[in-house]
Amino acid sequence: MIAVQGYDGARVAVLGLGRSGLAAARALRAGGAEPLVWDDSAEARATAEAEGFAAHDLTRAGAFSGVASLIVSPGIPHLYPQPHKVIAAAWAAGVPVDNDIGLFFRSVATHDWDDYDVAPKVIAVTGSNGKSTTAALIHHILTHVGRDSQLAGNIGRGVLDIDPPGDGGVVVLELSSYQTELARAMTPDVAVFTNLSPDHLDRHGGLGGYFAAKRRLFAEGGPDRAIIGVDEAEGQFLANQMSEGNGDDRLIRISAGQKLDGPGWSVFVRKGFLAEHRKGRQVGAIDLRGIPGLPGAHNHQNACAAYAAVRTLGIAPRVIEAAFHSFQGLPHRSQMVAERDGVRFVNDSKATNPDSAAKALAAFSNIRWICGGLEKEGGLAALMPHLGQVRKAYVIGREARGFALHLGDLPLEICETMAQAVAQAAAEAEPGDTVLLAPAAASFDQYDNFERRGEDFMDQVAKLT
Repeated sequence: MIAVQGYDGARVAVLGLGRSGLAAARALRAGGAEPLVWDDSAEARATAEAEGFAAHDLTRAGAFSGVASLIVSPGIPHLYPQPHKVIAAAWAAGVPVDNDIGLFFRSVATHDWDDYDVAPKVIAVTGSNGKSTTAALIHHILTHVGRDSQLAGNIGRGVLDIDPPGDGGVVVLELSSYQTELARAMTPDVAVFTNLSPDHLDRHGGLGGYFAAKRRLFAEGGPDRAIIGVDEAEGQFLANQMSEGNGDDRLIRISAGQKLDGPGWSVFVRKGFLAEHRKGRQVGAIDLRGIPGLPGAHNHQNACAAYAAVRTLGIAPRVIEAAFHSFQGLPHRSQMVAERDGVRFVNDSKATNPDSAAKALAAFSNIRWICGGLEKEGGLAALMPHLGQVRKAYVIGREARGFALHLGDLPLEICETMAQAVAQAAAEAEPGDTVLLAPAAASFDQYDNFERRGEDFMDQVAKLT
């Protein structure tokens, strides 16, 4: 556990008692604070009280009297579409609002570090798509080379649940926009921005607010090294802001499809080959085409980001290449589930928006596409250029017919349920086809989360095989 510093003897309110909220309460208590916890759910409050925490109704008048700070769980909106009433009350009372990410960055470094030969490092990864795979791949490479590494944040353990990093240890954080938008301190040694596509627009008041939330990882203190995907205008803008000129090697530009020239530091992929350029010379190269855990251009971008991150720690290209080959990928992200009679079944349930689904479609050919769910803002326009390899779509979800209307002349079938979609796609598939779950929509119309949707797909495939 990371004991929170700076609140010894203070009363600190915690709103939201899920994984991150309870971890924050424990870490605050370990640091000498008095946590006052609240959740709209009576069950969640009872769980916290069973651990000895005092439930404190933050909705009542005067609830913030004597409170030093309010720590908010990431799922609770603090500005858009409208501020939570407890957060608005904290503002009115002049109480600073923070989250567990802010607590982590103000608390992770301790006096113990003075005795270490090598100071610990924090690598933080954000972006719209690929951040989970990128963070997991960085952690995998570090583990492969025997480096002490912990994976936390939006993946793995909560940031305050991890062990204090030891001599030469590395903490790898995946951070969502919900986490970066509110943290009052963010000072990673290395910060990674993968890409940007429309997502969570209601939570951030539009695309500009969404990008602003991501950008805060680079602006609230500033990393020693910035690794930025420049395949979109927002990444180009951010890279320009972080650089003091072409020779500034504190910035590493990455791309999944364009050659990056110039005297600076860059890592890019063209036609399946990763290349690292520095000071106008190629200094490393990896053939990604035969690496099973990194299929498709979107995973090649993830490979660029992870490669660049660990290169800043001095890990050699050939060592990185060996680690790539042993990477198995993450569940629900271009996950090979089975092969039956020459037909592959791939689970990409994490493709919850059109842009991530488009990347999954681009990674395979002869696709039997299972899609649909709770459609997000912005429609499906991003998908249209990537339907050429789709032989037929099998549309699931409560609004399957409405979703299907956006697919134009694409051959399709309204299936509604996963069981029907998998059975029908498998029955019609031919050797060389790929049955791909890449929904391009959220799961909440039928499932609790994208993981459960992916598990249902795998269960249905298992019944076939």
